[in-house]
Amino acid sequence: MSQNTVRTFIHRNVERQLVREYLLRETERAGFGGLQFQRTPEGTKVTLQAEQVGRVIGRKGKVIRELETRLRDDFKLQDPKLEVEEISEPRLNAQVMASRMASSLERGWFFRRAGHSTAQSIMDAGARGCLVTLSGKITGARHRVEKFQQGHIKFCGETALEFMDVGYSVAVKKLGTVGCSVRIMRPGVKLPHEVTIIDRHEAGLPPLEEVSYIIPEDEETSEIIEEKAPDAEEVIDSALEKMAEIESNTEQEEE
Repeated sequence: MSQNTVRTFIHRNVERQLVREYLLRETERAGFGGLQFQRTPEGTKVTLQAEQVGRVIGRKGKVIRELETRLRDDFKLQDPKLEVEEISEPRLNAQVMASRMASSLERGWFFRRAGHSTAQSIMDAGARGCLVTLSGKITGARHRVEKFQQGHIKFCGETALEFMDVGYSVAVKKLGTVGCSVRIMRPGVKLPHEVTIIDRHEAGLPPLEEVSYIIPEDEETSEIIEEKAPDAEEVIDSALEKMAEIESNTEQEEE
């Protein structure tokens, strides 16, 4: 891969991150839940997930047309087509819950109340686990971190990247800013170490009693079958004889 190709991918990812920050800032009140980019021959398709679709579209599509114009003029996207999808369950969207928690902190909620209520509402929606993290000047002049965890979560690795949904928002308070991050393990996730053992009849296999192995009749297999294992008494007698020989040899060497 040439350097120009690598630079193109980097610029494209930076461009998409800037678009995400802009749309998050413009549509946060409508419940911004995430973005998906798709390059098509007609242009760039941008799918925005929101809790309130009507506030993103606007009256007669005025707001969404303005957003498309800004994406084309300011961010130089090639023929952007902005589409809006409604979030079926906002409590299972990490970005929505992080924005809600930041808003509750700005309204004066105590941080423990905001953290525990956010985690509990996520678990009530059916998530397998969640981790809510607050970092910043929460109650005093010194920076600290508070975590609220429920259920089963993964911190790192491929399972964390594949099964965990991550959201981040910032609450601006008088003492300073507080970072609010939410990590949710989606419901119905099957982890690699979770193995289900089923019976043979459920897999369509016959019982073990009915399974028979047919040995082909040829010279080699017949010779192997005719060979019998040595008797246990013969093995013991031969071992005792060898031990007696060793003892006699050692006595002769000592003399």
